[in-house]
Amino acid sequence: MSAVTVAEAKAHLSELVERAAKGETTCVTRRGRPIAKIAPLAEPKKPVDVSMLRAITKGMATQAESAGDFIRRLRDAERY
Repeated sequence: MSAVTVAEAKAHLSELVERAAKGETTCVTRRGRPIAKIAPLAEPKKPVDVSMLRAITKGMATQAESAGDFIRRLRDAERY
C-alpha cells in the first residue's frame, strides 16, 4: 500500500482513483499520520443459481446414518 499526503491526494485524485480501480490501495496521510484510505470496492457476489444447485443435490445419494452418529463413529474410532 502506497502513502500520499493530503496535498498530493488533492493534486492527483483522478490518478489515485484509477489505481484503486485496478486494485491498489493508497493511504492518505496528514503530518505523517494515516487519516484515510482510497481502496477498490469489493466485488459483488454472484447470485446462486437455485435450479442448478437443486439439480446437483438431487443426484446425490442420501447419507445412511445421521450426522451425529457419523461424528461419534469417527471420534470413537480415531481417538484411542
